[in-house]
Amino acid sequence: MMEPPVRRILGVRVHDVTLAEALDAVENFIADGEPHRICTVNPEFVMHARRSPDFFQVLEGSSLNVPDGVGLLWAGRMLGQPLRERVAGVDLMEAMIARAAERGWRVFLLGAAEGVAERAARVLQARYPGWILAGTFAGSPRPEEAPAIRERLQEARPDLLFIAYGAPQQDLWIARHQPELRIPVAMGVGGAFDFIAGVVPRAPRWMREAGLEWLYRLIRQPWRWRRMLALPHFVLAVLTARYDPLRRRKGAR
Repeated sequence: MMEPPVRRILGVRVHDVTLAEALDAVENFIADGEPHRICTVNPEFVMHARRSPDFFQVLEGSSLNVPDGVGLLWAGRMLGQPLRERVAGVDLMEAMIARAAERGWRVFLLGAAEGVAERAARVLQARYPGWILAGTFAGSPRPEEAPAIRERLQEARPDLLFIAYGAPQQDLWIARHQPELRIPVAMGVGGAFDFIAGVVPRAPRWMREAGLEWLYRLIRQPWRWRRMLALPHFVLAVLTARYDPLRRRKGAR
């Protein structure tokens, strides 16, 4: 399968894909049978990758980096690296579950607080009847828990693994363990289980379409303010790169 077009947002690799194209890529990954990683890149990812060489390499080595954030679309326009569509992680996850119901793929939900993955699974089974739940488990990304989690996953034999440990922990965990697990598709989904289970309400559609989902989450979860500081830093970095031709030629890293 040909790799989708690659854009560089402040030096970070992002694929120019639509939701439909990302879903087709997932289908190809599963048919291929080799282990693949999907990352849902947003401005926080970009800023963390600029600080962390390890995380930067995780994004360089993934099979698909979808543009999860209207900020990336704005940055792409500013930097001459256009992205056609936002592909939100929770939307891609639900589309993959719907496709799993059609194809008979086995799905494992890993992470979030105790009981949340089970609640999310029940909601998804009601929305998309027929998909196969290979298992759920809360666990954590702590190294001492990895052997038991690997054993669970090897017994479950999922085609799709969704991990809700939060970024960057979930993506680092997948990169570390996916080679031996050899699950066809693994993707970190952040707070998706919480949204689906109704533990945390998602922003109304009009706010998502207006690029204000970050504001809704900050109002609902004010403790996130430290993480939100990445957004003004991202805007400043994009504007600096936009008006510094030398930095643009070097990939704006």
